[in-house]
Amino acid sequence: MTDTPQRQTQLQPQLQPMWRPTPEQAQATTLARFIEAVEDDWNVTLEGFDDLYAFSIGEMEKFWQSFVHFSGITAETWGDTVLRNAGDMPGAEWFPDARLNYAENMLRRRDDADALVFWGEDKVRTRTSFRELYDLVSRLEQALRTAGVKEGDVVAGYMPNMPETVAAMLAATAIGAAWTSCSPDFGVQGVLDRFGQVRPKVLIACDGYYYNGKTHDRLGVISEYLRQLPSITTTIIVPYTRSAPPISGVAGAVLWNDFIRGFDAGEIAFVRFPFNHPLFILYSSGTTGAPKCIVHGAGGSLLNLLKELQLHCNVRHDDRVFYFTTCGWMMWNWLVTALAAGATVLLYDGAPFYPDGNVLFDFADAEDMTLFGTSAKFIDALNKSGLAPIRTHKLATVHLMTSTGSPLAPEGFDFVYDKIKKDIHLASIAGGTDIMGCFVNGNPMGPVWRGEIQTAALGMAVEVFDEEGKSVTEEKGELVCTRPFPSMPIYFFDDAGDAKYRAAYFEKFPNVWCHGDWIEKTAHNGFIIYGRSDATLNPGGVRIGTAEIYRQVEKLDEVVESIVVGQIWQNDVRVVLFVVLRDGLKLDAALSAKIKQQVRDNCTTRHVPARIVQVPDIPRTKSGKITELAVRDVVHGREVKNKEALANPDALTYYKDREELRS
Repeated sequence: MTDTPQRQTQLQPQLQPMWRPTPEQAQATTLARFIEAVEDDWNVTLEGFDDLYAFSIGEMEKFWQSFVHFSGITAETWGDTVLRNAGDMPGAEWFPDARLNYAENMLRRRDDADALVFWGEDKVRTRTSFRELYDLVSRLEQALRTAGVKEGDVVAGYMPNMPETVAAMLAATAIGAAWTSCSPDFGVQGVLDRFGQVRPKVLIACDGYYYNGKTHDRLGVISEYLRQLPSITTTIIVPYTRSAPPISGVAGAVLWNDFIRGFDAGEIAFVRFPFNHPLFILYSSGTTGAPKCIVHGAGGSLLNLLKELQLHCNVRHDDRVFYFTTCGWMMWNWLVTALAAGATVLLYDGAPFYPDGNVLFDFADAEDMTLFGTSAKFIDALNKSGLAPIRTHKLATVHLMTSTGSPLAPEGFDFVYDKIKKDIHLASIAGGTDIMGCFVNGNPMGPVWRGEIQTAALGMAVEVFDEEGKSVTEEKGELVCTRPFPSMPIYFFDDAGDAKYRAAYFEKFPNVWCHGDWIEKTAHNGFIIYGRSDATLNPGGVRIGTAEIYRQVEKLDEVVESIVVGQIWQNDVRVVLFVVLRDGLKLDAALSAKIKQQVRDNCTTRHVPARIVQVPDIPRTKSGKITELAVRDVVHGREVKNKEALANPDALTYYKDREELRS
């Protein structure tokens, strides 16, 4: 290691990392302390992260035992067995005799420091101490019990990313109910597609929300979908956009303050449940049919999320952690679990560019943010906007920026180090709803290489398989995990015999989790993701990751964003590229030729799109991911089965019956 952070130069792009910690920085990480703890626990010698990773796969039971002890998770017992049926995927059981409560671990801290700091665009700003959060959860937990909520029930949130949402989740899980949520921009059918499957007993919903400076009323939507959700016996309305929202039109609704009135804060009687007690119900995107309802257990969620926060992201007591997310994305569950590490959680709800692209960096400076979590699309949008936070903001406390949601292009790495902060650990991470966490993650003790995810996550036996199921390096293939891990889903809701569960991950390679990402392991033991396997292009029988094309096309100043699909054409597949251009620009022959040349020069001739079409908008899911499969269906004249899963379903009309695709 060198004594100062290293920057990659244009002259030597492959010879130096873009950043690496100093020896002092590396040694001060929680990860370094954990390595010492493992050495002491098992009388082994580990020379840094790579040795720890090998230990976490080769000695999985010992690794997780050490982390349980190191993290200080509160449990009634962990039992004598760490892993049962270790050779079965699915079927392996972690800590089968353990008993614990997720909410109890989230609420261990009870002082007057900030637990939650909330910005709702420029309309609302609040802060809640750890003591105040505990007391609010205590009152809400009593009220929910009085309303009939018990172990095994489901409590649903139709809420912005605000403190009341966190409190409601903690109160429900303290009782032993499972929590499920979606963001309030979902329409009636989107809610029914999700909550209708899991049959919640209680709904906690907001009266409205703010986005891009506008107020969006939700009471009418709530009233409409409640008529089709007979399982809900109690509806609690949280005033957000109005101090006294008119709820008479919402059958059986009660305002938040009225619901908890009469219940005094006291000690919460946490009930400790088995390791696999249902905690969260999350949903697949649902763009190709009804969303899958993925149920995650309390023990696996807590263990894996704390591992990522403390070891991969170096989150410590008193850190201040932010992720730009809605309550309909798994990163919300990831974010709020930072409370269990004794960290402050910074919540933002609204548009990330309202009133301009500085607002999240304003938040970072104002609240001494230590972890800034965002998406690759936000970083790319900042780049396209011409903003340079390095010139306008101090960001003195931010030591880590994480990026997920889609692959971060090499130019995104350049932008972060050139225009945001030079001395920062940039961690591109990836995993998902399916696993309550990441398969590939950051390493605060190691270097950051341009365009690469740093490492496989600890405890995750990640490999890249070719079509024959052979492990490969420096070749593209399927992201797989060959050994069980604690945060595997415990089941899918209403999935007899785990048929949907097995079909989703285990059909391609028996007894091996196949995640559906098209990926490459690099010479640095890092990873590059090229897109989803089911969206890969196949012209002439050659598989091409969509991200390879995006990385080239979106370098061009004329292109704001793009989406690419394969169109079946003359017994083959041809590459079709749709582009959103800067205001005032039109796609002409010269620009089309420029785009094709950019792809040809930096990829291969097979990557070059056969057709390029200009569109004004790109369809995306509620969590902001572009949806290639929906566009592919429209191009082929197929019905998109679940438009409610999209944030902007009207955008699909721009792809239908295009003249350019008929010849």
